[in-house]
Amino acid sequence: MAERHFAPDVPELRERWGSFAWTPANAKRAAEFLARYPEGREQSAVIPLLDLAQRQVGEETGTQGWLPIPVIEFVAAVCQIAPIRAMEVASFYTMFNLTPVGKYHVQVCGTTPCMLRGSDDVLNACASRGLKKGYTTPDGLFTLTEVECLGACANAPMVQINDDNFEDLTAESMGSIIDALARGETPQPGPQIERQTSAPEGGPTTLKKMAERNYDYRGQWNAAHAGEGA
Repeated sequence: MAERHFAPDVPELRERWGSFAWTPANAKRAAEFLARYPEGREQSAVIPLLDLAQRQVGEETGTQGWLPIPVIEFVAAVCQIAPIRAMEVASFYTMFNLTPVGKYHVQVCGTTPCMLRGSDDVLNACASRGLKKGYTTPDGLFTLTEVECLGACANAPMVQINDDNFEDLTAESMGSIIDALARGETPQPGPQIERQTSAPEGGPTTLKKMAERNYDYRGQWNAAHAGEGA
């Protein structure tokens, strides 16, 4: 897990982000988030509002987005909580970036299932293309972070790049994904081998008709077990 810390709250940061405010579209979305909770419970919206703010920063900077301290303070005011409360949330969840990141935030899972199935190969593929853990490439395209479990253990090894998961990776497929992003292309997310979501490689081995449609097997099951309770 990479060390997490807030970007220094220097005058330049205040000058750039001290006047942060919602765009008209995001103001509407923020109001929708707040409306989900009873009056006096605005603090319950802190996670979606922090995420919304991070995405707005990303749109303004052409990156995946991050949370400068003045932006966190803005969200805290919207939620009617002390800034430290919002900072506690932002620093706890790794979905929030506390320092600037690149256009593509490559988060490599290094937890045991991914490690056993080749996360080191994935990291090596990143390193061979100039990505270094905890840093952003000089061109501003990629930030590489090693993270804890991202919840796709059956499809290990995997990475999350911005909002997409890429699974069943090898050094070759990981390299191809990075190369495609560097060319401005959009690689296909999900499993990088022949499988549907977390189904067996090559397709289902049982209940195969269910993969085609909502097939009803109950008639066959009832016929096969008729008379068992007699």
